[in-house]
Amino acid sequence: MTENADKKKHHHGNLRAALVSAGIELLEEGGLEALTLRKCAARAGVSHAAPAHHFEGLQGLKHAIAEEGFRLFSAHLQRAIEAGPQSDRGRLNSICRGYLLFGLQHRGVLNVIFGGKGLAGLVASPSGKKEAHAYLLLRQVCAPFVPEGVDPQVVEAQVWSLIHGFTLLHLAGEFGPPAVPEDGGAFDQVMGLLDALPMPPKA
Repeated sequence: MTENADKKKHHHGNLRAALVSAGIELLEEGGLEALTLRKCAARAGVSHAAPAHHFEGLQGLKHAIAEEGFRLFSAHLQRAIEAGPQSDRGRLNSICRGYLLFGLQHRGVLNVIFGGKGLAGLVASPSGKKEAHAYLLLRQVCAPFVPEGVDPQVVEAQVWSLIHGFTLLHLAGEFGPPAVPEDGGAFDQVMGLLDALPMPPKA
C-alpha cells in the first residue's frame, strides 16, 4: 500500500483511534520517553500535523491513551477473575495476579493510566464511562471482606495499595528480573498479607 493510500485509509477511517493505537505501540516498545506526537503520526502513516486535529498536545494524546488503557486493563482483569478459582479469596488473588501480569505485559500503558487521577478518580466521574470498570471489579472482589460498619474504600485501598506497590517494585527489578511470578515466590508471600483480611460472618 502506498503512503498516500495509507493516509487516505486513516482519514476515512478513524484517525484518532489509529493515533492512539500507534501511541500504545510506542509505549510498549520504548516507554514514556518514546511517546511523541511526531512519532505517533509517523507510525500511523499521516503527516506530523495530523494529531493537532484530534488532541490538544501530547497531554491530550496521553489522556486518550489512558482511556483506551483503562478499557484494556478492565478486560484483562475481568478475564483474570473468570479464569481463576471462584471462591472469594480465589477471586481476590486472581485480580491481584492479573494486575501484576498486565503491568508486565503493558508497562508503558500502566504508567500512562496512573499518570492522572487513577482508577478511583474515574469511579466518581459523571460521564459514566466504562473506564471505571477496572475499579468496580476491584470493589466487587473486595466486598466480601468489608466488615459491617467499615467504609468499603478502606479495604479497597488496602488491596489496591498492596498490589499496585508490589507491581511497581516488581517492574523495577526489586525482586529480581521482572518475570511472571512463580508459585511460592515473592508474589505469593506478599499477597499472603491479604489473608489477614477477615471474612465477615454471613447473615
